Amino acid sequence: MTDAVIETRGLRRDFTITRKAGRLRRQRETVAAVDGIDLRVERGELLGYLGPNGAGKSTTLKMLTGVLMPSGGDVRVCGLVPVAQRRRLASRIGVVFGQRSQLWWDLPLRDSFELARHIWRVPPADHAGRLSRLVRELELSFMDTPVRQLSLGQRMRAELTIALLHGPEVLFLDEPTIGLDVVSKQAVRAFLIELRDRGDSTVVLTTHDLADIERLCRRLVVIDHGRIVHDGTLAALHTRYGSRRRVVVQFEEPLTAPVRLEGVHQEASSVDGRLITFSLDGTATTAGELVATLAGLAPLQDISITEPAIEDVIARLYASPAPAPRSPES
Repeated sequence: MTDAVIETRGLRRDFTITRKAGRLRRQRETVAAVDGIDLRVERGELLGYLGPNGAGKSTTLKMLTGVLMPSGGDVRVCGLVPVAQRRRLASRIGVVFGQRSQLWWDLPLRDSFELARHIWRVPPADHAGRLSRLVRELELSFMDTPVRQLSLGQRMRAELTIALLHGPEVLFLDEPTIGLDVVSKQAVRAFLIELRDRGDSTVVLTTHDLADIERLCRRLVVIDHGRIVHDGTLAALHTRYGSRRRVVVQFEEPLTAPVRLEGVHQEASSVDGRLITFSLDGTATTAGELVATLAGLAPLQDISITEPAIEDVIARLYASPAPAPRSPES
């Protein structure tokens, strides 16, 4: 293993399930929920970990945080083996998982933060400094309000705060914006962008909100059927799965000459031939070159360029054939 903050090699987790094999018979079967993950995360990265339900995302995170014992492979987080050194690891990571709260329901928020200081044995000066910064950045103006009276958006900002109060090296976030209103989502995203840009913590983010991925993650790992199917930038994902930019052009008069440019396809046009939609596959012609060519063919009235939607890319990725399964012994 190296000095990466998170590194796995051949990480796998098998589960034994029972299936019906007749009217009275049952058959036991081993299923790989995580099937040989090789992953390296550097210090300061904000990694998007994406996949459909049942792909193995939560199982991976549970192994990285020491909740589940791997069935095979190697894993290190902060240089520690998560299960074997779970107590030491716990003080070096922060976790915000779904509906599992670290806040005390009936206590004022301020008291929850103070109890966390004692649990993690954080020096008072360090705790006060971090808390003051987080209260300011996350706009926690409700410190004396009991947790049970907080809105979902307020509670999520408080969960982020309590997960960061002991200065973790790695922050694991599972669906941090699920169910939040638009304003609360923007506040959480703005904070995570600032956290990413400072490089204070390495962040692993799982989410079904693709807007989170577009705004937050420079690197994206997509897992399907327990195996990594993409590891790279969002732009590389668009290129790999044939995303297309669309250029919608309105002419002052109908376009008569055909447009023949490499990598440009005419998708639709209005009845009068004045409004035409072109798509670019990114292989040759740029949007600027297309617009320049069109301007030479007929006077332009209006132009709009639409970037490819990540939803379309992810749907296309999930619709591709599943990786060939490997036996537990492989």
